[in-house]
Amino acid sequence: MRVLFVTSEVAPLIKTGGLADVSAALPAALHDMGVDVRVLVPGYPQVLKALPHIKLATRFAGLPEFPDVNLLSGTLPDGVPLWVIDCPEMYSRGGGAYQDEHGVDWFDNAQRFGLLSKVAALLGSADTPLEWKPDVVHCNDWQAGLTPAYLHFLPAPAPSVMTVHNLAFQGVFPSHLVAELGLPGECFQINGVEYYGNLSFLKAGLYYADHITTVSPSYAEEIQTEALGFGLQGLLTHRRAALSGILNGINPHEWNPAADSNIARPYNAKNLKNKDANKRELQQRVGLHIDPKIPLFGLVSRFTHQKGLDMVLEIAPHLVALPAQLVLLGTGEAAMQRTAQELSHRYSGQISTYVGFDEGLSHLIEAGADIFLMPSRFEPCGLNQMYSQRYGTPPVVHATGGLIDSVVDCNEATLASGEASGFVFGNGLGTHGLLVAALRAVVAYHDKKIWRALQRNGMGKDFGWDKSAAAYCSIYERLMQR
Repeated sequence: MRVLFVTSEVAPLIKTGGLADVSAALPAALHDMGVDVRVLVPGYPQVLKALPHIKLATRFAGLPEFPDVNLLSGTLPDGVPLWVIDCPEMYSRGGGAYQDEHGVDWFDNAQRFGLLSKVAALLGSADTPLEWKPDVVHCNDWQAGLTPAYLHFLPAPAPSVMTVHNLAFQGVFPSHLVAELGLPGECFQINGVEYYGNLSFLKAGLYYADHITTVSPSYAEEIQTEALGFGLQGLLTHRRAALSGILNGINPHEWNPAADSNIARPYNAKNLKNKDANKRELQQRVGLHIDPKIPLFGLVSRFTHQKGLDMVLEIAPHLVALPAQLVLLGTGEAAMQRTAQELSHRYSGQISTYVGFDEGLSHLIEAGADIFLMPSRFEPCGLNQMYSQRYGTPPVVHATGGLIDSVVDCNEATLASGEASGFVFGNGLGTHGLLVAALRAVVAYHDKKIWRALQRNGMGKDFGWDKSAAAYCSIYERLMQR
C-alpha cells in the first residue's frame, strides 16, 4: 500500500502545533505496519537546514500558476521517507510556516499552500513525473485542502482522504484566486470550493475528498452542529457516510516518564514516589514555594479563548486560596499573557507564568504537576490530556471533542471499575464548572488511596498510535477497493 501524506508541518523539522506531532507519529506508525508512506512538506528554511544530505528527486517546470520547483528526497529521523518542495520564492524567508516575524500571515499563503496542494495532486495522478504513485493521498488541514480539488480534474487520480485537525481554521481567500490557482471556474459554486463568496481551501477538501476524517469520534459529531460547524455543518452532515472520527495517539517513546531526559528523575506506575522529585524540581525552576504537600496545577497551552485560558485566569485567585499552586506555560493573546504575568507578580511563589514555548519545561510540567488543567471550549483531539495521564498527572477537562473521548471522570462507579483517570466538567458550565472540577481534584488529591488509583489508571492507558493507524489503513483499503 502506497500513501502520500501531505502536510504543512512535521516534527521535529518544523512545528507550530499538534499537526506537526501527528504528521510525524502517524506516518511512523503506518511505516511500522508495512505501509509505503511518503510525507510531503514545503521546503521552509528550517526543514532544508535540518536535512543537509537531501537529494533531487524530480523537477516540476512549466506549471502556469506557479514557479518552477524542485522536489527533494530525504528521510525523517525515524526513517520515514520525506519529500520536500524546494521553492525559495515561496518558502525561503524568515518567520514561521504561516506568519512573518511579527505574527502577520504571509500575504501569499494562498499561493504557498496552493503549490503544496498542486504538487501533491500531480504526484497522485497520471501526470506524476515519478515511477512511484500513491494508492491514496492523505491530506491534512486547510493547507492541503486544494489537493482533492486538483485531483478531481486530473487524469487517473488516486483517491483522497481529508483530515480535519481543527475546523476553525479554513484557509479562506478572495474569489479571484480560483483562476489564479488554476482551478476551473466550474468548481466555484456551493457544490465546490465556494464559501460565502470566497474560496475556502478546507471546504474544497471536504467536498472533493473521497473520505473525511477528524481526530476524535466526538469531534466528528460536533462539527455537524451549528455550534462547531463554522458554516460547514451542512456539507459535513451531507457527507456523514464518508466521515470518520479517529482519536489521535501520542509518541510513547517521546512521552514516557520512565525514560524522559527532560525531567529530574524517571518514574513509572510502580514507583510513583520518584514523581515527588519532579515536583520539587518544577517548583524550584519556576520560582514557586517548595512545598511537597500543596497541590500544584499545571497548564501548557496557547493563551486563547478556545483553550479556556480566560477561565483559568479567572479562577486562579480561588486556587491560590485553597491553597494550591499554578504554573502556566504558553503564548497567545497579548491581553491574556499580561493578565497571567500580573497574577504571577501578585501571587509570587504561588503562581508562575512562562510566556513562550519550552519543550523541556513542558515535559517537566507534565511530570512535576499534580493536576493538569485543560478546559478548552472545544478541542478536536488534544494531546496534553493524554500526556498528563501517562505521567500520572490527572487532568481537569471540559466535556468536548477528544477530551471526553480520552478522559474518564472520577466518581464512585469509575473508581470501582478502574476507569477513572481525571475530572470532567459538563458542556456549557463555563468558569463555574471548571472551578468545581478543580475543587473535586484537590479533594481527591488529599485522599492518597484515591489519588494513587487515579494516577495508575491513567498511566495504564494505551495512547499509542497502533490502533489509530490500523483504522486509517482500513479506510485506505476501502478506498483502494473502489
